[in-house]
Amino acid sequence: MRSSVAGALLLLSFYMCLSAVHSCLIISEVNCDNPSLDTKEFVELFSLSRGSTSLDGYTLVFYNGNGNVAYRVVDLSGHSTDEQGFFLIGSAELKPSPAIQLPPNSIQNGLDAIALYDPSWVPVTENGNVSAIGLLDAIVYTSRRATDPAEMLSRVLTPGSLPYIEDDKFLEGDESIQRCWLSDNYYSFQNGVPTPGRHNICPPSNPGHLWINRIQLSGGTLTGPVEISIGTESGAMTVVVYNVQTDTVKTSVGFQASEPGNVSVNLNTTALSDLDGWALAVYEGKVEDFQKGSPLNQLQPLDAFVCSGLTNTPSTLLTETLIPGRKAFKLDNRFSELDAYVTRCGTAHWARDPGVFQHQIQRPSEFSHCNWYNTCPYSTAVNTTDEPFEPWSGIDGDFLISEVNTDSPGSAEDEEFVELWHPSGRRTSLSGIWVLLINGNNGKIYREIELDGHYTDGHGYFLIGSDKLKPQIALPANTIQNGPDAIAIYRSTSPPSVENVIVPRNGLLDGMVYRARTSDRDWAELIKALTPGQLPLLEDATSLQADKSLSRCRLNRLDLNSFRVSSPTPMKDNDCPRPPKELVINEVGGVLGADVYVELIGPPLTPLHEMVLVLYELSTARHVVPLEGSLGNDGFFLMGNKSRADQKLPAVTSLGAVWLCSGLPTVCNSESKVQDLLVLSNSSSLRPFLHGVQYQVVHPVASFDSVSRCAMNRSASWTASHRTPRLPNLCPKSTYSVHMDLCLQAESDYHITCTADGFAELLERSCQCGISGAHLAGVNLTCISESMYAEGPVFALSNHQRELVAKTLQKTHTHSCSVVQERLYNKESLLGLHVGLVLTVVLLCALGGAIFFYLYKKKRPQDYYSMELNEHDSHMDL
Repeated sequence: MRSSVAGALLLLSFYMCLSAVHSCLIISEVNCDNPSLDTKEFVELFSLSRGSTSLDGYTLVFYNGNGNVAYRVVDLSGHSTDEQGFFLIGSAELKPSPAIQLPPNSIQNGLDAIALYDPSWVPVTENGNVSAIGLLDAIVYTSRRATDPAEMLSRVLTPGSLPYIEDDKFLEGDESIQRCWLSDNYYSFQNGVPTPGRHNICPPSNPGHLWINRIQLSGGTLTGPVEISIGTESGAMTVVVYNVQTDTVKTSVGFQASEPGNVSVNLNTTALSDLDGWALAVYEGKVEDFQKGSPLNQLQPLDAFVCSGLTNTPSTLLTETLIPGRKAFKLDNRFSELDAYVTRCGTAHWARDPGVFQHQIQRPSEFSHCNWYNTCPYSTAVNTTDEPFEPWSGIDGDFLISEVNTDSPGSAEDEEFVELWHPSGRRTSLSGIWVLLINGNNGKIYREIELDGHYTDGHGYFLIGSDKLKPQIALPANTIQNGPDAIAIYRSTSPPSVENVIVPRNGLLDGMVYRARTSDRDWAELIKALTPGQLPLLEDATSLQADKSLSRCRLNRLDLNSFRVSSPTPMKDNDCPRPPKELVINEVGGVLGADVYVELIGPPLTPLHEMVLVLYELSTARHVVPLEGSLGNDGFFLMGNKSRADQKLPAVTSLGAVWLCSGLPTVCNSESKVQDLLVLSNSSSLRPFLHGVQYQVVHPVASFDSVSRCAMNRSASWTASHRTPRLPNLCPKSTYSVHMDLCLQAESDYHITCTADGFAELLERSCQCGISGAHLAGVNLTCISESMYAEGPVFALSNHQRELVAKTLQKTHTHSCSVVQERLYNKESLLGLHVGLVLTVVLLCALGGAIFFYLYKKKRPQDYYSMELNEHDSHMDL
């Protein structure tokens, strides 16, 4: 396994794979279901490098979704794509005639899959299991009649994507599944009229209300006019050109959007002649609002286009404002001296993305023709034109090693795996990610795995491992060495191994060094290169009776203390220890936007190093804070930006929610990982994160700057309060109370909830004084139908709050109180009658029993024989 021959074979296989990827051969079109007898089925391959490309070593495999096995394997050796880059496999009656002919009705209608393998693949025979080894491209498809979800085919061949539906109702005649260019290096599929041996029909989609269609250039300089398409938008609009050197307005032109169609807007070419790099944005508003020389407007444009110059690169501020998450357009040097256009061609429906445009030579009176881009390597987006997810920024911005099992029980070693995880907790592209397995004995990389073209699952997980585990990338059994060895992941445009060192440093994201208990080999060099000053991890076979793994329970990168020995959980939440349930959020200050702090409380000296605090802003910004240290001797832990704080917090301006979670942060929306949470707004921006988690919104009050946890009838309730960091919370007291005797009936604009918190929310609408369920701990609530009767003392924080509550209760109108009270009286009277009847029955039964006993004794005299015996035994004198 570690021989030089094996290493040479691996290196040869690697470069063959690089060559295959460089050719960028893709499945471009599939027609698996013709009308009638299926005599015009086909699979079309296309080389993005265009021209004739040899197919020697390539294989096309057809998989049956029923059983997930290959029902046809076609060796493509000896064939080549045509001069246009196309290659057809299909029915003999198909026109043009396919290079490889199949009998009619050979391609199954779905739920099935077709996969293209490069020369480095491990052969799959007919009736063989589905495999991702050597996979170059694949499509998993279905029909509206299919019911099986083909989970296995999708997980192995197109991870993170759902099967594509060939919709037989899309057209009256025949239709096919066609690959179309979305944007940048993203491709997807859509239904269309079959085009065997020709470019697919992929018209650009309409992004929304208004979008830029075409921009005229001269020698790379913006000259105009700019063609803009108008959908449903109307009113005054302005086209603004920005200077990317100064981020200021160079010129602006207004126009009126009145009806759907195309509008041509002429620009001031004199003002644009000296621009080397520029940005174009279309705003809703008047031209007077965008004067020449004014700074970059923070108003979000309806559409925008940013172009790099020959020497000037747009600033991050400009690109993140106009085209967030996208890249600036780079002009094609071939057209630098010619009149040309930049034309919208990608089928992506989103706006503000220069990646959907192509650079084209201007030809008078000729309709602009969109070509396929040679975006090699390419990425397969979700089988829709939905915008691909962008990674989160900050501490959770890139991939981590989540879990590793290097030594599974038995000699087969067929349950080994390496699990990666993206902290966004969402489906994320693995484009540019590499995994390196490093031999600690000789300092050599014994396997280098490129993950371009793959995606994580919907929770951010990606599995590489033994085929028995059904990973996204399968490895032969006993591939991952037991140690001392290392695993590292990188983000790089080229193989990290080209550095030719023990542990490459460029692009390093995360890594770990581990050893086996019986290992006596040296690991000092690995530690020094990857995790200096730390001891290697030990996957201890004696720590658990069954199999075990090394699981990440903390976020810190390149920190071996982030891992612990646990039960294996591939593609699931890691098995990390839970903190005591008494550890909770005790107080949150600065809820109105200034000097935010969070106070925890729990058993004294409780460790916090496997906990995270997640702060959500109403702007959807998210701050993940791994906790450090432990609770103090007093049971408090204070996080903020004052000198007394135990840990710093990031700056937050519009706090929407606070989560306290165990383990890794994005599993916070898993009920099992939520330790505690406080939600301060019902904003729609927070709802995606709160899905599946029980919570109640605690609304901040203008006169209070914090919310505190308070006990209420052996439970806890949140209430608006004054700041009390490291002190007992300020909670409502019976000392300040006002008596309530109130009757309410539901109206059309509100619904009565017969709970203390629900009733408190109802009162707070009128009071605006910080009433919560904790204030109503002494109030008795009785609900009948749509009406409520409340009686008892309302507690308060102070005399001032008590006065406000009293005024509110005086002003609160009652509705049909006599009716409600009468029903309450009737209900109480009925209850009294029931109790009286029960007591009467009990007394009658007792009286009847006594009479029965008396009559029974009278009817049967005492047994004199027994009496004589008793008298004989007595000690009394006769």
